[in-house]
Amino acid sequence: MSRVEANWERLVRAALRWERAGIDAVGRPVSGIAGYVPSSLGNNLHIDEILRAADEIQEEEPSISRILCEHAYSLAQNLDPNSEGRGVLQFKTGLMSVIKQKLAKRDGGIIDRSRDIARLQEFYKQYREKHKVDELREEEMKMRESAVFSGNLGELERKTIRRKKIFTTLKVLGTVVEELTKEISPEEAKGLITEEMKRVMESDAAMSEDVVAYNIIPLDAPSTTNAIASLREVRGAISSLKFHRGLPKLPSEFYVSSTRSADMLDFLRYVFGFQEDNVSNQREHIVHLLANEQSRLGIPSGDDPKLDEAAVQNVFMKALDNYNKWCIYLPLHPVWHNAPSLDREKMLLFISLYFLIWGEAANVRFLPECLCYIFHHMARELDEILRQQIAQPAKSCTSANGVSFLDQVISPLYDVIAAEARNNNNGRAAHSEWRNYDDFNEYFWSHDCFQLRWPWHLDSDFFSKPIPKSKGKTSFVEHRTFLHLYHSFHRLWIFLFMMFQGLTIIAFNGGRFDDTTLKEILSLGPTYVVMMFLQSVLDIMMMYGAYNTTRSAAILRIFSRFCWFSLASVIICYLYIKALQRGTDSFTFKLYAIIIGIYASLQFCFSLLMRIPLCHRLTGQCDHWVLVRFVKWIYQEHHFLGREMYERPTDFIKYVVFWLLVLGGKFAFAYFLQIKPLVSPTRIIINLSGGIEYSWHDFVSKNNHNALTVASLWAPVVAIYLLDIHVFYTLWSAVWGFLLGARDRLGEIRSMEAVHHLFETFPEAFMNNLVAHPERWRPVICCGSRRNLDSKKSDAAKFAPFWNEIIKNLREEDYLTNYEMDLLTMPKNSGILRLVQWPLVLLASKIFVAKDVALDNKISQEELWEKISRDEYMKYAVKECFQSVELILMSILNNEGKIWVERIYSDINDSIQKKSIQKDFQLSRLQLVISRITALTGILKEAESVDLTNGAIKAIQDLYDVVHHDVYSLDMRANLDVWNKISRAKVEGRLFSELKWPMDPELKLQIRRLHSLLTIKESAANVPKNLEARRRLEFFTNSLFMQMPEAKQVREMLSFSVFTPYYSETVLYTVDELQKKNEDGISTLFYLQKIFPDEWNNFLARIGKDENSLESELYENPNDVLELRFWASYRGQTLARTVRGMMYYRKALMLQSYLERNNFGDPEAAYSLDNTADTQGYELSPEARALADLKFTYVVTCQIYGKQKEEQQPQAADILLLMQRNEALRVAFIHDIETLKDGKPYIEHYSKLVKGDIHGKDKEIYKIKLPGNPKLGEGKPENQNHAIIFTRGNAVQTIDMNQDNYFEEALKMRNLLEEFRGDHGLRPPTILGLREHVFTGSVSSLASFMSHQETSFVTLGQRVLANPLKVRMHYGHPDVFDRIFHITRGGISKASRVINISEDIYSGFNSTLRQGNVTHHEYIQVGKGRDVGLNQIAIFEGKVSGGNGEQVLSRDVYRLGQLFDFFRMMSFYFTTVGYYFCTMLTVWTVYIFLYGKTYLALSGVGEAIQDRADILGNTALSAALNTQFLFQIGVFTAVPMILGFILEQGFFTAVVTFTTMQLQLCSVFFTFSLGTKSHYFGRTILHGGARYQATGRGFVVRHIRFSENYRLYSRSHFVKGMEVVLLLIIYLAYGYNEGGAISYILLSISSWFMALSWLFAPYLFNPSGFEWQKAVEDFKDWTNWLLYRGGIGVNGKESWEAWWDEEMAHIHTLRGRILETILNLRFFIFQFGVVYKLHATGSDTSLTVYGLSWVVLAVLFILFQVFSFSQKASVNFQLLLRLIQGVSFMLAFAGIAVAIVVTDLSVPDIFACILAFVPTGWGILSIAVAWKPLMKKLKLWKSIRTLARLYDAGMGMFIFIPIFVGSWFPFVSTFQTRLLFNQAFSRGLEISLILAGNNPNTGL
Repeated sequence: MSRVEANWERLVRAALRWERAGIDAVGRPVSGIAGYVPSSLGNNLHIDEILRAADEIQEEEPSISRILCEHAYSLAQNLDPNSEGRGVLQFKTGLMSVIKQKLAKRDGGIIDRSRDIARLQEFYKQYREKHKVDELREEEMKMRESAVFSGNLGELERKTIRRKKIFTTLKVLGTVVEELTKEISPEEAKGLITEEMKRVMESDAAMSEDVVAYNIIPLDAPSTTNAIASLREVRGAISSLKFHRGLPKLPSEFYVSSTRSADMLDFLRYVFGFQEDNVSNQREHIVHLLANEQSRLGIPSGDDPKLDEAAVQNVFMKALDNYNKWCIYLPLHPVWHNAPSLDREKMLLFISLYFLIWGEAANVRFLPECLCYIFHHMARELDEILRQQIAQPAKSCTSANGVSFLDQVISPLYDVIAAEARNNNNGRAAHSEWRNYDDFNEYFWSHDCFQLRWPWHLDSDFFSKPIPKSKGKTSFVEHRTFLHLYHSFHRLWIFLFMMFQGLTIIAFNGGRFDDTTLKEILSLGPTYVVMMFLQSVLDIMMMYGAYNTTRSAAILRIFSRFCWFSLASVIICYLYIKALQRGTDSFTFKLYAIIIGIYASLQFCFSLLMRIPLCHRLTGQCDHWVLVRFVKWIYQEHHFLGREMYERPTDFIKYVVFWLLVLGGKFAFAYFLQIKPLVSPTRIIINLSGGIEYSWHDFVSKNNHNALTVASLWAPVVAIYLLDIHVFYTLWSAVWGFLLGARDRLGEIRSMEAVHHLFETFPEAFMNNLVAHPERWRPVICCGSRRNLDSKKSDAAKFAPFWNEIIKNLREEDYLTNYEMDLLTMPKNSGILRLVQWPLVLLASKIFVAKDVALDNKISQEELWEKISRDEYMKYAVKECFQSVELILMSILNNEGKIWVERIYSDINDSIQKKSIQKDFQLSRLQLVISRITALTGILKEAESVDLTNGAIKAIQDLYDVVHHDVYSLDMRANLDVWNKISRAKVEGRLFSELKWPMDPELKLQIRRLHSLLTIKESAANVPKNLEARRRLEFFTNSLFMQMPEAKQVREMLSFSVFTPYYSETVLYTVDELQKKNEDGISTLFYLQKIFPDEWNNFLARIGKDENSLESELYENPNDVLELRFWASYRGQTLARTVRGMMYYRKALMLQSYLERNNFGDPEAAYSLDNTADTQGYELSPEARALADLKFTYVVTCQIYGKQKEEQQPQAADILLLMQRNEALRVAFIHDIETLKDGKPYIEHYSKLVKGDIHGKDKEIYKIKLPGNPKLGEGKPENQNHAIIFTRGNAVQTIDMNQDNYFEEALKMRNLLEEFRGDHGLRPPTILGLREHVFTGSVSSLASFMSHQETSFVTLGQRVLANPLKVRMHYGHPDVFDRIFHITRGGISKASRVINISEDIYSGFNSTLRQGNVTHHEYIQVGKGRDVGLNQIAIFEGKVSGGNGEQVLSRDVYRLGQLFDFFRMMSFYFTTVGYYFCTMLTVWTVYIFLYGKTYLALSGVGEAIQDRADILGNTALSAALNTQFLFQIGVFTAVPMILGFILEQGFFTAVVTFTTMQLQLCSVFFTFSLGTKSHYFGRTILHGGARYQATGRGFVVRHIRFSENYRLYSRSHFVKGMEVVLLLIIYLAYGYNEGGAISYILLSISSWFMALSWLFAPYLFNPSGFEWQKAVEDFKDWTNWLLYRGGIGVNGKESWEAWWDEEMAHIHTLRGRILETILNLRFFIFQFGVVYKLHATGSDTSLTVYGLSWVVLAVLFILFQVFSFSQKASVNFQLLLRLIQGVSFMLAFAGIAVAIVVTDLSVPDIFACILAFVPTGWGILSIAVAWKPLMKKLKLWKSIRTLARLYDAGMGMFIFIPIFVGSWFPFVSTFQTRLLFNQAFSRGLEISLILAGNNPNTGL
């Protein structure tokens, strides 16, 4: 037992020791016993604080630590005496073990509370004395006063942290003493604690106020260490919220913290029962908003600053704008009668009330109009309470249990929403069967919502629990059908159909426009009204399920339109038919023409009035006319959303012109190349009444003008007609986007050569764009060249600190070497030299080139200088060397030495003036001078010593001798006295004897710089070498010349937050993850070292390691281990990378504000030449940090961080480490606490916000109780919603955790935020779109394909969407939202289950529908990672495609499709769901074409018509039958990518890049991607099943098993690919082509390419996919998976049967079964056609032949049943079964032989039968699977499953055989490796080493 105790002691000691150190063995922050307080004890945070203090003082005084642990144990025991909570028993046991086995031994284990109190007091005194507490604060304040802009900031920071730790410990000790005294009698307590001790403790408590947790602004505990509280605008905002006379008095028993005065939020908290932490959170939120609004108007003055009225007014109008619009819409009087007449206090009260409601609303925040309803009633209730003298609790929030807004207002709403969410059956239920968030919210769009009354009328139907059936949808029902595409975009389909009809009529009339043509053209009238009638029918059908809850006016409108179009269809059609019968001269025809004309005119006028911006405003002014209101009501829907959906005239004209160009090209193509060529062949085919022999039994065409033949001819054309508009849109948008990018100056700097060449212009451009420009900043400068020089030098001085910080960050990120950093660093330009000093990278080797130029004696001085000046930087280098030598010599020499220097320089200047420099000086000897100066600077740059001083003197003497004896040619008699004096000093040894060693830092830097200029001989044109560093510098410098808003000073800029949702992805790579090897022997670290070799070497140099050092040496030092983990994580898609990137915003703001010091009353210091470049310690400046924190907040919402902490997962420790390294980082999470409710376990949910504290732990800031589990819908938006209350500012940037940011881009953030105030159309922007750079493109060829595709969309594509089309939405990230606009309108995403699975884009929909404006800006970029493996990419694209399928069903898409004007509607359609529909239609076109060819081939019509064409000599007919695949025009969709390359990389680079992509088979990848998108989009609309799928964001270099690929792609690609192959084989076997093989190849090559891409791309892009050993292992794995029967608990990865069941899960509705049955009927055409082509059939085309084929198929099925009979069932009669199987086989074989001999059946016929029966069997199988319940009832399910396994086995073998064959040849594997990783090869990566690794088994 003693051994166990000793081990436990060592464990505890180690834990406490590491706890104090703050890191574990691999560098993670750890949590000692204080870190593992169970969540069920989490309500008492005091336990955690006590244990932290115990850990802190354990070594110093174990007995005191024991007392603290005992008290913590007592608290835990009181909270949970029975240890029922999760982890409580383990926690208590561990804590008791520490007390007994370690700490209590020191004093015998006797517990005496009185003695404990005495000891605590004694230790309290000792602790104070030891740490000199009385002097601590005073010392810090003195340092703070002297260190604001000095180099002592680091020491100040250390002292502040030390003081906080000390006072935190004192606070705990004092609290424990106070609590322990309650356990003894009052008399005894009075004797133990003296009054003096009480006063000391109270004084220390007052000094520890800033130790109290706060978020940004210390409101509850004013802090002297945080300068944010001293800002006047903040003080003014705090003062404005104070309790004022107009408020009723609060009861005396209401508690308000003694550290601050009561304010109006305390009043609201008392009245409505808001949670304390919600009040604290919103208090800071409101203060933050008001302070930032005030800072833009001006900084208030005086000792008691006051807010401007305008600041309060602006916040009030913005926060309550949606409420105001809601009141206008209903209509309803707001709670205020006249907003301008409201006093400031009332406005602040309403602002506070709204945000307190919003802050505690939880999931109800997704219901913005519901919040308006709640606010409306609570504000009215508040008005009544304000009339009273004493504040009273509101009746609406009061119950028997007290006053609680959460319980009485929010919880009833939450309960009914949660009950509806349970009805969705985890996303499987139909959307029409349950109410989503939108349904609940839209209930509050009508006066019916007031039936809920106030307080809530809980007996109403709205609150009744929908078990098991929903109470009905609201306004819209998301029925699952493709008809939504027509319903939402009916105007587009009517337009396309009518144009096709019109063009076809014109074509059939030979292009003439005569009376006949006009008569036929008028048939467009019936077409239009019939299609509108179909739309009205769909209106009625789609509303089914919502009639009970929809407004009666909306229902009346639907049925009115139905009646109108029903009547119009009947009348118009009747009149047109009669007009055709009676002729054009009849009255009926004229009447018809008049009616059509009037109707068309009215429709045109209504369209103008409703859609054209100017006309729309006119109709708005006539709304008081009943007729106008009626027309608007009948013409379009009227909802709270979607009103005034028009743009200003100029924007309208732009996108109309754009679409006219697109439509012009589209219809010209359709008429001349699609419709017109088919006119003549169609007429001939229709008129071929005789002479055509059908080779099968025809049902339709033979006696019906060959209808199916005509259909097979026209169907592909119609399909192409419907999709080619997207192709033309793509082409024209690419051209338009290219021109826009060129206008915006994108791609002007695309190489480092251009950066070097234009560097001289960067400072001025930087100052013009990225620096705020108060007039006083520009000093008055004299005229002429001096003015120009000083202006340049001033700009360079201001530019230098920013540029150097960029370079420094690139070095810290290991993109640069130390040498490259030195070359790229820019001098301060602080005034030492009379010229601008540029980075050495620009001047390197220039001196030596200039020296060589000077050796030419044949040219004059003017020609010499002109030659040098041709290179601007050579001129700068010569001038700088000349002036630097003078400066250095004058600085180190005295007396005669100085005189010598002055004389030499005077003579040189005189010679230059006289233009006799070549005569007076021997320039050929310059090399000698350079060598002596180089020697001198080489000595002077070192630290001073006696030897070096002597060496310097010797070097100067050598320089003297060279100058006088070798260089000087002047006559010295002109200055004889001076020279004599110098000579005398030389002779006497005094000339250089008194040398002053350079000590000034700037002079020292100048010496080093001069030495570098004189020693660097090689060119620095390729610096930096790292491609990422080059790309970033090129983009940043290019952006300096792009148009952007003027930057405001940091104090005046808009504030913003960055918001990142996180679940359980990688935070930091662990050492194990980095070292873990895959099956090829490759570790992640090894892979990264090979992919990023230069960055790895830079990393080793940064941590002081040699690049040849062993890897094991890295693990010896914990700090090196931690740096290694960060280095690797910064190259992956990790949270650490994202956090580092986003924290650059704060760093940039600190630097900018530090250099704008006039913010703190020092206007003269702002950007002066003397201190501009002095940025030392800017990150520690309290004022810079305060301003940065006021303007920037970063919240990462780590949903399950609390659970991860409890389970001690590494992610929790890594997140904590990030908080410690980034003080401004805040982490929000959902904290679950187990409690007992009515004697049963109950989980309470809280939203928590924490930050890192000084003890290496997380510190709770806010904890807000939720009404229940917040995850009712999709995970990510729910995660965002619970945490958005902790964000701050005017804007919020949504950043996913696979993103990155760069310091240089962060400098432009304040410019970007000014776009919210810019002119971007009729409305101010509400979402600012940003450019993205995909940083994963270098990993593999697949990654580069995705990178280029994504880059094309996020740059050129979105550029056009924003301008001119005005339909850019939100596509995930990294857009910047107008935060107040969105949080008051439902948030930054939607969360309803499944329908909102693509949650991000709905925020763009919502913003647009609510009169927002989305823009796009490309002068700033954010990094983004993308999926890098084919499987990852396919899963991601499947998710996005499924999400778009759900969008088709959504109300948002329907409303945008209906409410946009026609041209904007087309833009919206073709850039959202229309893109995916056209993608699917492209695939459908292939099927239509091939099935048409198959019909012509099997029916014999194709051959007959071809023969007829030959006889008639009709080339048009022949051409029509042999039409090439017009859908090959899809190749034009690559144009945007090509133009994007040309714009940003240059023409030659673009050609090389695109050619390389083609050689890497990018066409195969994009064709495969086409199949992915079409499959998941179509399946989602048909059956649903869309869901979020984690793709994994690791480095994918591992080999994927064949079975894994088969599972993923079997149904989406392989089955469809096999079908296309079968169609092509049928066409090859039975089709007729006049051109033979060549004709067949030309016709079918694109289809073969698509089919083979779908079948083999997963293996072509699979690393090691063609290695023999891998192929053998894959085959074994696949057969094991295929034959394993599985069972309960077995998943699809282990068993084919389990996977097969999962694949069928989406077919679970009657509608889905019927649709699947209809779709699978196509497989029966093969058997029907092929059996008539058999030799055995002859010329018989009767149905008997087809019937006999089914008999044969039935026999085959019986044989299959015999051979697949279960062995388990036949265990008792094995012999009989084998006999039956043998006899059956022999009979079958004999039957085939007899048939061949007796009948005309041939061997080819047998293979033809296989072609016939295989698809028929698949069709039967697919239909049987759809009707699974029926098959089970018929006892056929096992047979069906066996047949399905057989088909999968056959398909797998068909795919596997080519892989086996390829694996035989080693060169195939080598080619594949080159194919996959070619880009990495070009960067020096030997991927073969990676794939082989150091695996010892590689050669086996």
